[in-house]
Amino acid sequence: MTRPPRSFFEPLALGAPAPMRELPLRLERVIHFLPPQIEKLRANAARTAVEVDVLCGNLEDAIAPGDKAAARAGFIEMAREVDFAAHGTGLWVRINGAQSPWHLDDVSEIVAGCGEALDVVMLPKVEGPWDIHYMDQLLAVLEARHGRKRPILLHAILETAQGVVNVEAIALASPRLQGISLGPADLAASRGMKTTRVGGGHPSYGVLADNAGDGEPRAFIQQDIWHYTLARMVDACVAAGIKPFYGPFGAIDDPAGCEQQFRNAFLLGCAGAWSLHPSQIAIAKRVFSPDPAEVAFARRILEVMPDGAGVAMIDGKMQDDATWKQAKGMVDLARQVAAKEPAMAAAYGL
Repeated sequence: MTRPPRSFFEPLALGAPAPMRELPLRLERVIHFLPPQIEKLRANAARTAVEVDVLCGNLEDAIAPGDKAAARAGFIEMAREVDFAAHGTGLWVRINGAQSPWHLDDVSEIVAGCGEALDVVMLPKVEGPWDIHYMDQLLAVLEARHGRKRPILLHAILETAQGVVNVEAIALASPRLQGISLGPADLAASRGMKTTRVGGGHPSYGVLADNAGDGEPRAFIQQDIWHYTLARMVDACVAAGIKPFYGPFGAIDDPAGCEQQFRNAFLLGCAGAWSLHPSQIAIAKRVFSPDPAEVAFARRILEVMPDGAGVAMIDGKMQDDATWKQAKGMVDLARQVAAKEPAMAAAYGL
């Protein structure tokens, strides 16, 4: 159950900021993960903030139990010392899940220590709307206690089979929801999938051509094992007015595979992807920025059909209201990219 429409946008605690009715218009092509307990990486945070759209402090997976407190303290220190908003960069944190012994300290200390700098809290292993309802209430109480002027948004990570079953309800659970990311590694474990890869395809998953009976080798085409889940997640997010994201691609030594997985996600409607290594930042930014040639054609559609009405033929291709909507989405995204990157503004002619 979600809250009734009349109370959906009411604060959940006395003195908490009112929930946002619209998501902030932000470019979020790349969410770069940083382990904040490492002083050298924290020291470079200001420079990294210029290169990425979102910097996410990781407190959960890949942070050893003995480093959890240091990672939390390092994130708070980074939030206080770097003006991420001045760079147009979002500041996110992936906290430990509600079942972990570090969860309450993560939430309470970070809300208390980060002030208005924190934009989004990533919640791992979300299995149903109840996880979002719990965090929604907890954040509201802490926002009221510490005098937050704007609400902290929530981002759900889809990494269990139960979460996939409930993804539509998760997406609609709260006005605090910013988006959902696919977490392929934990999801593979939850499903019992026979792979040790973090994202990407698998050479054994594909379609074999029919047997022609001539003794010749049969063609094999590898398929995308994440297509169903990603498409379902995108539909749930779009229907709820929030953003879908691809998560991690673990093979740092395979930039071509990373780019293709990100490109699949981009074409399906995702707004961005995670980068686990600096080498993946440029890949995500390139993939989730529309191609200049596509933008040029989209602009022609908008010029020929300014209001989207009627039908037009451009280079032998029929254009109508549906393609006008596609073109507008492409050009709107290009304008966001152009506003942040002068080189892309020139490439787009904007």
